Amino acid sequence: MAEPVVVVAGALANKPANGGEAWVRLSWIRGLQRLGCRVFFVEEIDEAVCTDAQRRPAPFATSANRAWFDDVTRSFGLAGRSGLLYHGRRGGDAAADGEIAGEGLSRAALAEIAGGADLLVNISGHLADPGLLGAFRRKAYVDIDPGFTQFWHTTGNGGARLDGHDRYFTIGEGIGTAACTVPGAGFEWIPVRPPVVLEDWPASQPVAALGEPRRFTTVATWRGPYGPVETDRRRFGLKVHEFRRFIGVAGLVPATFEAALAIHPDEVPDLDLLHDHGWRLTDPVSVAGTPAAFGDYVRSSDAEFSAAQGMYVETNSGWFSDRTTRYLASGRPALVQDTGFSARLPTGKGLVAFSTLDEAVDGARSILADYTVHAAAARAVAESCFDSDTVLARFLEQCGL
Repeated sequence: MAEPVVVVAGALANKPANGGEAWVRLSWIRGLQRLGCRVFFVEEIDEAVCTDAQRRPAPFATSANRAWFDDVTRSFGLAGRSGLLYHGRRGGDAAADGEIAGEGLSRAALAEIAGGADLLVNISGHLADPGLLGAFRRKAYVDIDPGFTQFWHTTGNGGARLDGHDRYFTIGEGIGTAACTVPGAGFEWIPVRPPVVLEDWPASQPVAALGEPRRFTTVATWRGPYGPVETDRRRFGLKVHEFRRFIGVAGLVPATFEAALAIHPDEVPDLDLLHDHGWRLTDPVSVAGTPAAFGDYVRSSDAEFSAAQGMYVETNSGWFSDRTTRYLASGRPALVQDTGFSARLPTGKGLVAFSTLDEAVDGARSILADYTVHAAAARAVAESCFDSDTVLARFLEQCGL
C-alpha cells in the first residue's frame, strides 16, 4: 500500500522567532511522518504582516518571516516539501500576488500535491486559498483555540474559517459535553489531544547549581494573540486576567518562578506587580526563539507553572497546552491551571491542576517535596496521554485513512 500523502497547513512564518509555536506545527508533521505518511507543509502569509528583525515593515522577499520559514523548514528536512504562499506586495517587490519566492514549492506544485493528497490537516483553518483548498478531496480542521474558534464563527467573525471541511477536531475535550459552555457552532467536534513526538523530548534530569532552589518556568504572551471575546451574555478574559489571580504563588513557595514573557514595556503596573511578587522575567526570543532554544529552556527548568486563557477556563473547555506536553515528556512536572482537563487526564502526580491560589501553592509544595516521583510521573502522563504515535494513529483512523 502506498504511503498516505498528507498536507499540514499552519502558521509558521506568521509567528517568527517563536520556538514554541513552531513546535505545534512540527509535532503534527513529525508525528505523521513517524506513522509512514509522506508529509508536506503549506502556509499562507499576507505581506502586510511581514517585518524585518527589528519588527519594522519589510517586503516579503527580505522579511524575517520568510527567513524564519526557510530556516525552520530546512532544519527539519522540509525544504523540498514546503511552500510559503504570500499575498499582496509593497513597492519594489518583484513577485506577484499569490506567488512563492525562494526555496519553497511553487504554487503549481502545491496544487498538484493537493489534487493527489489523501488528507489536508488544516490547523486553525490556516489554509484558506480557494484554489488550493478546493483541490483536496479530504479535509480535516484542527481547532487549537477552543472557544475562540466557535464564538468567532457564531458571531460572524471570519477568522475561524470553518466551512468546507469534512472532519472537525478540537483540543478542547470538553466541547460538546454538558459541563462546557462553548457552542458547537453547528459542527460535530471530535476531541484530539496535542501530540508530542516522544523521541524529540527525551526525559532527562535537570542540571541545577548546588544549593539553588528549584525553578518553575513558562513561556507565554502576557495578553495573548487575541483580544477578549464578547457575546450577548458575557465577556471572556485573557491570560493576563487569570495570571494576576495567581501571581502571589512566587512569594509563598521556596522556589524560583520565572516567565519567558512577551510583555510590552509600557505595561508598567503589571511589570511592577510581577517583580514585587518575586517573579523573574526573561526575554522569550532570547531563551526560546528557535525550536532548539525552546527545547533547551524546557530542559533547563525543573517544572512548569502556568495560568491559562480566561476563555479556556471560564468555558470549562478542557483545553490543554501543547507547551505543557513538552514539559511532561521531558520529565518536568507541570503545575497548570485547570480548564476542565482534570476530568479526563490523570492529575496529582507529574501533572498537577489548580483552580485557586491555595491549590497552586499546595501543588508547588507537593512537587518540591517529592520531586523524583513527580518527574517520573510527568513522563508517564506524556507517554500514556499525548504520544503522537497513539494520538495521530487514532486521528488518521477518524479521518478515514
